[in-house]
Amino acid sequence: MSGIRNKVILVTGASEGIGAALAIRLAPGNKLVLVARRLDKLREVALQVEDAGGKALCIACDVSEQDQCERMVDQAVQAFGRMDVVVNNAGVSMHAWFEDIEDLGTFERLFRINVMSMIWITKRILPAIKESKGLIVGVSSLAGKTGVPARTTYCTSKFAMSGFMEALRIELMGTGVDVCAIFPGVVDTEIRRNGLNAKGQKANVSGLSETGAMSVEQCVEEMVAAMESRKREWVMTAQGRLGLKLKPFIPQVIDNMARKALDKEHGGKQSE
Repeated sequence: MSGIRNKVILVTGASEGIGAALAIRLAPGNKLVLVARRLDKLREVALQVEDAGGKALCIACDVSEQDQCERMVDQAVQAFGRMDVVVNNAGVSMHAWFEDIEDLGTFERLFRINVMSMIWITKRILPAIKESKGLIVGVSSLAGKTGVPARTTYCTSKFAMSGFMEALRIELMGTGVDVCAIFPGVVDTEIRRNGLNAKGQKANVSGLSETGAMSVEQCVEEMVAAMESRKREWVMTAQGRLGLKLKPFIPQVIDNMARKALDKEHGGKQSE
């Protein structure tokens, strides 16, 4: 059971994958605001939240649109009268070698979903979070800590998320508000297959090797532990933590490891 109880928690990207599993895991004794584009999918998750002992409010929202993000926050705070935790989990992936990208507008597209949504939501929700001395969580990626080939768009957005959270954390020192940055590695979800390819279309395949991918359940357990401890950041997997410590000393080795993480069939440019 989670030590986070009697809280109002907003989770974006809550219709599937990590977001849905996290909402269900946090359900006992809490009120969950479930946010995603598809209301039908959110309602399915809401039933599981309620079965697990929580209360759920579903809000359909396209997080790539600022006005929708702001209206969603207003609706959520008004519904429950406060906000204790916001989990900025919504995101989109992309696999494409930079030179193959046909429309550079995909950089902006990923940036709006992965970064600007967090900025818009955090700005609007901050007064309520400050009042409750609450917690702001951002789900980044190891690709927000180290470069990954064929992930220029994704890395750009995730590095930006990391920088935003680090600066915001320092700004909020002394207010009682904490900022927790989460850095998963490869998790067994559909995010890569649902991501974009060089044409800006749904990829339908993962460009990374998923051998040994972390289960969603393990990912969520580590997230909850980090949230309970109000950690400043949590890098998942011992290999990920070790790699980041070694990167300043053996950067070429870490670069080669990142390249070898590509899926041999769908990752592309393996022979170069």
